This record gives sequence, C-alpha cells and structure tokens, in this order.
Amino acid sequence: MRLAGKKVLCLVDEEFEDLELWYPIYRVQEEGAVVHLAGPVSVKSYTGKYGVPAKADFAFADINIDEYDGLLVPGGWAPDKLRRYPEVLAFVRRMNEREKPIGQICHAGWVLISAKILDGRRVTSTPGIRDDMENAGAIWLDEPVVVDGHLVSSRRPPDLPAYAKAFCDRLAGV
Repeated sequence: MRLAGKKVLCLVDEEFEDLELWYPIYRVQEEGAVVHLAGPVSVKSYTGKYGVPAKADFAFADINIDEYDGLLVPGGWAPDKLRRYPEVLAFVRRMNEREKPIGQICHAGWVLISAKILDGRRVTSTPGIRDDMENAGAIWLDEPVVVDGHLVSSRRPPDLPAYAKAFCDRLAGV
C-alpha cells in the first residue's frame, strides 16, 4: 500500500473513454490512494463512450486542489469539454506549479494544451492530436508512456498498464 494517505483527483465529463478513466482509478486505489471524481456537477452520473457510468463525488467548484497529491485526466471526447472550464485549467496549472503528478492519456492532452503547460515538455498522446501537442510547444514521442518530471502521458488503452504503473510510481515519489 505504497500510496496510503495519498489523494488523487480524477476529472470526468460526458463521453470519457471508459477504460482510460477506470483502469488508472482502480490501479491507484489498489495501491492505497483515495480517488475522488470531479465533474461540472456533483453527484451526477456521467456516461462514457461505451456506456459505463461514472458518478462525480464533487463539482469542480467544490474542489480545493491543494488537498490532492495527483491529478488524472482521462481521454475520449471528455477532454474537449473539460478544457472549457476555468476551474479545470486552474487545477492543472496549480498541480503543475506544485510539481504534483498529472496523468493524461489519449485526447487528455487537449486539457494540458489549454492550460498552457506543455511548452518544451516531452509527452505522448493519441497520434490524432500530435499536431496540437507540438503546436503547443511539446516534444511529442510515439511511446506507450512518457514521463517528464511530474507529467505522465500515454497514447491509448493498450498502453494502460505502463501508464498506470508510471503514474503510481510518480505518486509514490519513485
């Protein structure tokens, strides 16, 4: 239970990629961390691309990001919605300033782009947003997982084992 006592915030909105939300959550919980889901509205059930629901514990407005040790941003189409919320961008910027682990997979890079934290950073994502990542100043690599300091990025569901392990390692300070 190397993550006992750690708290992770996971962002959620409609049409998240089901595996990219749940797999990292379960992996972090298996290591002992507490995970809260935050969405635009609290206690609302959001539906993934393949129909799996995820109920938000809190609304973005209810979150004090300084209480969290890590942040997870799932992929799917949810990131295109998430990046439009000022609170979400503030969460990402604050976690970046504090050098706390930020995990992003697939299209989740859109959120980090909108938060303007990728200039000069090594990352990966789904190849579909490679140009977006590079135009934001990132150095894009086609690898299952890329760790650049506290940023942990991954491409797509087949890369989830490497991604979740790398995120847990960063959260544990490894």
